[in-house]
Amino acid sequence: MKFTTRGHYSVKALLDLVIYGGQGPIPIRQISQRCNIPHQYLEQLLVQLRRQGLVKATRGTAGGYELALAPRQISVGQIFKAVGEAVEPLTHLEKDPQRSEDWVTQALWQRLHSRLLDALDQITLEDLYYDARSYQASQGEESSFIV
Repeated sequence: MKFTTRGHYSVKALLDLVIYGGQGPIPIRQISQRCNIPHQYLEQLLVQLRRQGLVKATRGTAGGYELALAPRQISVGQIFKAVGEAVEPLTHLEKDPQRSEDWVTQALWQRLHSRLLDALDQITLEDLYYDARSYQASQGEESSFIV
């Protein structure tokens, strides 16, 4: 399973909003710099995320982006769907396998794919936030986050 930058960057950006949010909108330039995401690409992703109701945008000098929902209400699966991240099983089989062992392998990949989709829908931004805090604490970096 491999994810594109679209999905990866979207999760990073929203996790940045969790970590640094709560005090009003965050300028896109700050998110871009902290997450090392090209500004224009991030802007495209945030527009898609806004259209799907995951972030809110505020215009003006004090403008920026913030989460539209609580971190516990936004799953990785929702984020991926919002930006069109395709979650496809890794398989080398044709759609119409001829040999019986190919059917067995195909069924296995389909089951794994289904479970992966379920897992992505169960992992929330809140989970990722606590995972990041735990990891950075174990590295002795409690005072600053790196997304």
